[in-house]
Amino acid sequence: MKKFTYLTALFLALGYYGVRAQVTVTAEVRPRTELRNGFKTLTDEAKDPAFFTEQRSRLYLDYADSTIKFRVAFQDIRVWGETSQIFKEEYGKTFISEAWGQYYFTNAFSVKAGRQIISYDNQRFLGGLEWAQQGRRHDALLFLYEKGKSKLHLGFAYNQDDDVPEPGFLQAPGAGYYSVSGSYKTFQYAWFNKAITDGSVSLLAFNAGYQNADTTVSYKQTFGFVGSKKLGGVKLAGDFYYQTGELNNNKVSALLAGINATVETPVTPLTLGVEYVSGKDDDDTSTDVTAFSPDFGTNHAHNGFMDYFYVGPANGSVGVTDIYLKTSFKVAGGALNAHVHEFLTGSTQLAEDGTELDKAMGTEVDLVFTKKLKGGVVWNLGYSQMFATDTMEALRGGDKGALQCWAWTMITFKPTLFTSK
Repeated sequence: MKKFTYLTALFLALGYYGVRAQVTVTAEVRPRTELRNGFKTLTDEAKDPAFFTEQRSRLYLDYADSTIKFRVAFQDIRVWGETSQIFKEEYGKTFISEAWGQYYFTNAFSVKAGRQIISYDNQRFLGGLEWAQQGRRHDALLFLYEKGKSKLHLGFAYNQDDDVPEPGFLQAPGAGYYSVSGSYKTFQYAWFNKAITDGSVSLLAFNAGYQNADTTVSYKQTFGFVGSKKLGGVKLAGDFYYQTGELNNNKVSALLAGINATVETPVTPLTLGVEYVSGKDDDDTSTDVTAFSPDFGTNHAHNGFMDYFYVGPANGSVGVTDIYLKTSFKVAGGALNAHVHEFLTGSTQLAEDGTELDKAMGTEVDLVFTKKLKGGVVWNLGYSQMFATDTMEALRGGDKGALQCWAWTMITFKPTLFTSK
């Protein structure tokens, strides 16, 4: 009841101020049904497939005038049936997805603060992860300068948790220790983008600090280059990232490099590419970290839709070389995207007897049909299959001979409920 009252008051306030500014209220309902039988890692005949529907529901409140912009987005994530039909309390699945404000000092220079999406270029290292129902968000302060064909963004974050209650939180032994697993304690970054004729160039420098168990902080730096250029009938795109610094007090030296070419044909565009993500050799006994980690990217968009690599703990420090072919066809009033990936290890891996494993891990085929329906509704239907090798089975377990597949369907409703004139 309180939530409804607060939302009603907010709607009324937005309606009043909408006389002088642009106010938009949009909503999103996105259920996705999945059949998982070898998703993320190999399954075997003794395991049953997983079948479920997960739904994302959002309400976006946007405000903008000549000086400021802000957004508040409420989000609810749930699996169908996990809450009983008759219940008296929720279980913490409803929360704020975004809450940020942006102030424009000039048309070109602004500052943006709050919980927000940070996403650049092909989202290889920094992305919104919107495929995941919950998405990825950062609590950060950004300074943005955008003028003409150039953009420069500076970002800062310092994370803290509430392990030590007030007032000890402010001054106590260990009060600065950050214990949220898998997240950074602090970051600082600079991103520069320049539009060029038929392409663009981006540079990234990202410094992330991670809390160590001994209360010290390790700092890892990632430097990136992303570029694209159209040459005649061919579009070339590539990226290169290098990581250095320390992680858990261990030296870091890792890299990612990728390049692809897209050719328009009379029937369909064809994209052929290769990406190498470094790993750590099995016979490397040093404590050095040589496996590259695309820490904050939208990893589902790369290396196959079955999420065998860099989504959750999958792949460890093996690395990957991904050779892929992508295309798209117009079918039944929609588009059918077809991708084929050939995966090889990004490092030397050994079998239990000490012999070197073959680098080929498997071939993945991804098919996704997308159709826009009336009212802006979008329907997706997907099927993926992994044809694994002995190397994949040795690294992951499971049974390569079993059917390794993933099927899903998703419908997205995203209407505009209100917009001021």
